[in-house]
Parts: sequence; C-alpha cells; structure tokens
Amino acid sequence: MRTQISPSLMCMNLMEIKQQLAVLDTRADFLHIDIMDGHYVKNITLSPFFIEQIRPHTKVALDVHLMVEEPTDFIEVIAKAGADYICPHAETINRDAFRVINQIRSLGKKVGVVLNPATPVSYIHHYIHLLDKITVMTVDPGYAGQPFITEMVKKIEELRDLKARHGYNYLIEIDGSCNQRTYRTLLEAGAEVLIVGTSGLFNLDDNLETAWDQMMDNIEQAKGALRESA
Repeated sequence: MRTQISPSLMCMNLMEIKQQLAVLDTRADFLHIDIMDGHYVKNITLSPFFIEQIRPHTKVALDVHLMVEEPTDFIEVIAKAGADYICPHAETINRDAFRVINQIRSLGKKVGVVLNPATPVSYIHHYIHLLDKITVMTVDPGYAGQPFITEMVKKIEELRDLKARHGYNYLIEIDGSCNQRTYRTLLEAGAEVLIVGTSGLFNLDDNLETAWDQMMDNIEQAKGALRESA
C-alpha cells in the first residue's frame, strides 16, 4: 500500500496559509486538523471556524483530531464546517462509543479513533471493526516536537496483524515524531498514514514545495532501506 501523508496544519506557517494550502492541495492525502479544548490537553489550537474557512480552498480530505473532553459538543459543528474524518480519543468516548460512532456516520463522515501511548488496543476491541482509521499517538498528546515513544512500535504491529487476520478496513495512522529518524521503523511496523509536522515537513525548508520534496526523499530512502534488508 502506498504511504499516505497527512500534514498537521497547526505546524504550518499561518501567515502564509493560502500559499501553503495551495502547495498541500496537490500533494497531501489528508490535512490533519487538531482541535484542543485546553482541558483534555493543556493547549488550545485550531477550531471549527478554521475548518470552515479553509474548506472552500482545498479538495483534500480534512481529518479532524478531537483532543477534547466532550467530543459530542464538537461533532455536529465540525461536520457542518466541512470535516471528512472525525477522530475522538478512545478514552473520551468509551462510555458511549457506539452512540458516538453512529452519530458521526449519520452525518456522512468517516470515523476514526485515537489511542494515547498508554492506551492498549484492547480498549477498542468491541468496536474496532467499525472504524475507518485508527491513530496511534507516538508522543503524549498536546504539543508538537516531543520525542518518539519507542514502545508504540509493538502497538502498530498489533494493529497491522489484527487488520490482516480479520480483514478490517481501518487505516493505521501515526501521530507524533514522524520524520527521517522514524520513517523506517514506522513503515516496517505497518504504518499506512504519516502525520507530518515540524520535524517531518514544515521545518525542512522555508519553501514548502522544497520541504515536501525533501520529506518524500526521506520516506523513499526509508523504503529503500527496508527493501534492501528484506
């Protein structure tokens, strides 16, 4: 499967948002939008209004990550704003997971779930077959630029093996420290979608087109190393 790329828009240069969206619109598979409420994590980033503002300017799927304590307060408004994927944290929905999944589906949106580093795959066992995407946090949520948590490799492998064994359709997505140092490890473990932020994309070069090309070169080098070791 081709590796899919999801740039994290909270890491982009918001002073050049129109130009950078134009670059990403012809290259990215998803645009990753973090919604933080200042409670679930001690940070506040993008908003439903941000989704509404960029929706007319891109054809790329908008993938919304809800780092909020009460996802149901946001689901309908971000759906109306133009989200394509709505992805709450498993820890915030397990008391009413099936109701939340049904709500997202009823709005015509894809359903994702995000797993914190300390949350096992077994936590979502009873509804894993209903998911379009599972995001493995390889850093603790809330801030960009944190170090990669190596223990998450086994979680990615577990999701890969479950998907193959049962024929599940979810995408395996990685959020946190996706960059030249981790690409080989992540791809070997079974990662299918890479969320790239400062270290993986935006800080590689001031020119986003050049930065994108450098990122793709880094990913291809990682794939080449895997082929050589096979």
